[in-house]
Amino acid sequence: MTAAQRSSPSPAAMTMGDPSGIGPEIALKAWAERHKQSLPPFFILADPEHLSRLARKLRLDVPVRTCEPGETARVFATALPVVALSRPVVGTPGKPAAADAALTIESIVRAVELVHAGMAASVVTNPISKDNLYKAGFKHPGHTEFLGELADRLFHAPAMPVMMLWSPELAVVPVTIHIALAQVFAQLSVERVVDTARVVAHDLKTRFGMAKPRLAIAGLNPHAGENGAMGREDIDILQPAVAALVGEGIAASGPYPADTLFHAAARARYDAAICMYHDQALIPIKTLAFDSAVNVTLGLPFVRTSPDHGTAYDIAGTGKASSASLVAALQLAARIAPAPADAAA
Repeated sequence: MTAAQRSSPSPAAMTMGDPSGIGPEIALKAWAERHKQSLPPFFILADPEHLSRLARKLRLDVPVRTCEPGETARVFATALPVVALSRPVVGTPGKPAAADAALTIESIVRAVELVHAGMAASVVTNPISKDNLYKAGFKHPGHTEFLGELADRLFHAPAMPVMMLWSPELAVVPVTIHIALAQVFAQLSVERVVDTARVVAHDLKTRFGMAKPRLAIAGLNPHAGENGAMGREDIDILQPAVAALVGEGIAASGPYPADTLFHAAARARYDAAICMYHDQALIPIKTLAFDSAVNVTLGLPFVRTSPDHGTAYDIAGTGKASSASLVAALQLAARIAPAPADAAA
């Protein structure tokens, strides 16, 4: 790496995601909107020929150029910088191929490796198909858990990855994520709620610059259990969790009935809502900010953001996919990523 490269802010490392989904398309569109959206430089770990074919098919005026991460700043002005993966993509838009699962995983691993090596400032991931990855032997429930393993393996920093969905309108965190609803009651505990909220409070301070983040704890049962009439979990688990957090100096409150937690006046009273299960968190934010919400993984030794949507096989390759959430993910990554230590020197 040259002295000039070392003194420049590191780019974001974007993963390919499932190449048969809309990830490659929205990556092309994000680069095309780089000036309008004031996007900082990024590169994508992908198959350059696959991206070039897609750009031609969609009639997108996006030149694609293979380069090394350190060349991103120079290339980004005139072409989408691509760090090539080990082999070509097999699948086509809307028609995923099991053979591409290994490439999807390679893209994620290499992105984290480049952040670890100081060649990238953050990881911005495109959507994956967990079903397709499972067929190739992927053993993690999703991106979030896999990134936690990579943090442990590469950074030697045991991590508790926490998924936060963020938008200017609302930020939500599910305590339990990719599990069946029937399993939620068994998985919840005072410790799990407290540990999750600690991570959220810490990262909202250190990454988002909030001096004293306000956390609203959502009740598990309707009406937060109605004083035990509809289940004791809110009394036996959530109330002690809130008390423990307050005892640690964290501005937590609740548990609140979830059905009154997300209207405008309620949202003004907290910075993030800690929810008990996946849909309790994701339904309100996808209703309020479907195109602008960003998936942020807290609790990692590096910044990771992602669009808050899936692979959308049904519209892949049609030109209909919106890049708004990916653009928001790139903008948020640039906002919360730490500045290179030698950039200020």
